[in-house]
Amino acid sequence: MDYYLILARSVTYAQRMQFALERAGLRCQIFRAPRELTDLGCAYAVRLAAADLADALTVLHRESLDPVQIFLNQRGVFREVGHDLS
Repeated sequence: MDYYLILARSVTYAQRMQFALERAGLRCQIFRAPRELTDLGCAYAVRLAAADLADALTVLHRESLDPVQIFLNQRGVFREVGHDLS
C-alpha cells in the first residue's frame, strides 16, 4: 500500500499536524522519521494514505503547519515529492 510521510520540525509540530488532520477527518499517525530520510536526528513524521495528500496539505497550510519534507513510499521505496500540488 502506498503512503506519504510528512516530516515535521519536532514531535510537538507533528502532534499539531495529527490533531489538525484528524479534526478534518483524515486518518494519520505520527512516529519517528526513518533515518534514511533526514539528517535532523530526531525528526518526526506523519503518515497518511496516498489518496489523502491533497486534502492534508490544504488542511496543514490553512493551519500554518507546512511540512519540512514530503516522501512517497511505493513498494517500500521512499522518494521525495514537492509541496506544490498545482
